[in-house]
Amino acid sequence: MADSSFDIVSKVDKMEADNALHQAQKEVESRYDFKGIGASIDYSGEKILMKANSEERVKAILEVFEAKLIKRGISLRSLDAGEPYPSGKEYRLEAELKNGIEQEAAKKISKLIRDESPKTVKSQIQGDELRVSSKSRDDLQGVMALLKNADLEVAVQFVNFR
Repeated sequence: MADSSFDIVSKVDKMEADNALHQAQKEVESRYDFKGIGASIDYSGEKILMKANSEERVKAILEVFEAKLIKRGISLRSLDAGEPYPSGKEYRLEAELKNGIEQEAAKKISKLIRDESPKTVKSQIQGDELRVSSKSRDDLQGVMALLKNADLEVAVQFVNFR
């Protein structure tokens, strides 16, 4: 019998992220506490740029965006937000949506699988994802449950279960 396997990935649905950004834009434009302070949120290349006249307002825009991401089913672990910084008369904050599992995080996940799961389960890093294989599908489902309950620094999804 051939080995069963699945891939562990960390991907953000681009359309859902766009929808969350557009919803945040609408809320920032319509909310009373953001009127007349030059508050905005928009794409700046690959990054998301938030602007306002004070540090607190920029953080409030970030909170609005985070709430929209959560409603759209995107984990906040995929959002990498920097610190607000002054730029002329306004404050700016840049955020980025992370795709792929970085090498360090992949090694930690692989070690967790080796330590906590049965010896028949093998994991290997393939670029920015991990392939987990075993003869037993039950063992693989146990690994999925283990990773869902683990406190990882990246958002993980499971694909190609066969």
